[in-house]
Amino acid sequence: MTVTETATDTFVAHRNLLFTVAYEMLGSAADAEDVLQETWLRWTRVDLDSVRDRRAYLVRIATRQALTHMRTLGRRKETYIGPWLPEPLLTAPDVAEDVELADSVSMAMLLVMETLTPTERAVFVLREVFDLDYGEIAEAVDKTPAAVRQIAHRARNHVAARRPRGIASAAETREALAAFQRAIETGDLQGLLDMLAPDVVALGDGGGVRQAFLEPIVGAGALGTALSQGLPQLRGRVAFEPAQINGAPALLVHSDGEVSVIAMHVQDGLISGLYIVRNPEKLSHVGQETPMSR
Repeated sequence: MTVTETATDTFVAHRNLLFTVAYEMLGSAADAEDVLQETWLRWTRVDLDSVRDRRAYLVRIATRQALTHMRTLGRRKETYIGPWLPEPLLTAPDVAEDVELADSVSMAMLLVMETLTPTERAVFVLREVFDLDYGEIAEAVDKTPAAVRQIAHRARNHVAARRPRGIASAAETREALAAFQRAIETGDLQGLLDMLAPDVVALGDGGGVRQAFLEPIVGAGALGTALSQGLPQLRGRVAFEPAQINGAPALLVHSDGEVSVIAMHVQDGLISGLYIVRNPEKLSHVGQETPMSR
């Protein structure tokens, strides 16, 4: 086997892991794919005989490239029209079966990680999701192991204070999605409103290209008003398709040749987070499954 074949086989073996690392750091599949490409180019220039742990070395390269992309992505978000939501992914059943992985790529969790600094996010992802040791993480983020421990502690506390409490079962989430679907198909808005948590937060991402909420809608009363005004207009104009998005049940909504994604966070049987992605630039990964792994 040639050196090129060995490098290729190693990269392919860890490709899904590297994509998942980059996606969890960026919340963007398109940028994660760019990170993979750049990781591959750098990997082909590495002397493999000098690499003790090839998996860790690849993760280090991908992390550094993702950190570079985070600066560019941050500038794009500053000029983004309306709320920014992570790019939804159609995922395979095995993602949902890995509870920790599914939680880490959920819309709700990715939004919490958006509140971390780039280095905090990288350290949190590598430690809490992928269980890398502090030495490996230190090499990936160019910090000392002692500094990484402090960053990990700070990031862990930050996330714990903001992450949604509890993980709803798939059945609970499907019930909430069914209520949303019925509200549009039959006009049963009350059935949907009864499922809203008092402090529900709704985000719509149209990117200035498709109509969506331009500001977060907070509270059951405000969201109820918005839904009562908007949903009746959709009746008879849309078709629904159940899907696994980011490791959880969701809906693909087809209307006039366009597709949107509706995802939810359900807590104690009530909808506490409603996420609607309509920006077509973010919907290229809902047509086929994206492999992910830890």
